[in-house]
Amino acid sequence: MKTKTIKEQLEEKEYEYLSPYATKCKESLGRKREREEIYPIRTAFQRDRDKILHSKSFRRLKHKTQVFLSPYNDHFRTRLTHTLEVSQIGRTISRALRLNEDLTEAIALGHDLGHTPFGHCGENTLAALLPEGFHHNLQSVRVVDVLEDMNLCRETVDGILTHSWGYKPKTPEAQVVQYADKIAYINHDIEDSVRAGIISENDLPKDCIDYFSDNQSSRLGKMITDVITSSLDKPKVSMSEEGWYYVTKLRTWMFDNVYLDPIAKAEEKKAKNIITALYEYYIETLKAYYPESEIPQVVTDYISGMTDQYAIRRYLDLFIPKPLAEHTNDDALLKKIRENK
Repeated sequence: MKTKTIKEQLEEKEYEYLSPYATKCKESLGRKREREEIYPIRTAFQRDRDKILHSKSFRRLKHKTQVFLSPYNDHFRTRLTHTLEVSQIGRTISRALRLNEDLTEAIALGHDLGHTPFGHCGENTLAALLPEGFHHNLQSVRVVDVLEDMNLCRETVDGILTHSWGYKPKTPEAQVVQYADKIAYINHDIEDSVRAGIISENDLPKDCIDYFSDNQSSRLGKMITDVITSSLDKPKVSMSEEGWYYVTKLRTWMFDNVYLDPIAKAEEKKAKNIITALYEYYIETLKAYYPESEIPQVVTDYISGMTDQYAIRRYLDLFIPKPLAEHTNDDALLKKIRENK
């Protein structure tokens, strides 16, 4: 009798343990390109997680803004640490609900791969420059599908696409990531804002404090527990009506007092100028190499993939006088141009 591979054993265990509503690996809709595995030791969603974790776009997240632009304080979140917190919250919820933890983790790790430098300021700037706008969830899908061609399972790609609120995920694991993303950024942005001296815990709306607590750990735990208790043995992941009301109120308060606060956003005008200048420069430069209709997408791919510091460095190289010995090139873009010839 043929011995079952580790992958096959793991797939069978999913049917023994996971909820009937969980997404099973053997029932996956598959990838664009199927290939035989040389080492069958991982399930399909475990492979997706590993592909994302080892990607260049994932590594760049460590130098991309979450809320505070180009922070020199190592204790502030970056896009990478945000992603890791979303992953951990998502895994906790999925494990409690007996959903597919590997799929949840893969979606969470990949959800912000397409984010721009300078956080939402960069995203809003590109959105204003492009005729069809810019949305980081769509760019994240482009990163995994086209730019790095990771050949992920369709469930993972769907979760990356639909992590932004307003989309309808096709799996409960993707629904988990929607909540995990919101829970993560509300809580860690409060903590970072307190550290930056913009707010104090006591400044938060009193009814939100009464409901969630003014303690970071307690507030985070109550939000996560609310999702779990509201979703146990149900086909849809959700929060209680009361819990969702206070989460939404807290998020709105954060927009009014932190995200749009002049202290937190003091440098955004400079960041906007950098993105705009780079965009206009590359649009003009590429006219000699690409059909005009293709240029905006090429430039968008290049700029959105930059880290904060790389965008600043390119701006300095292109627009600030310097000694010739310090000159650097747009190696990645030039390579792409050579390939296009």
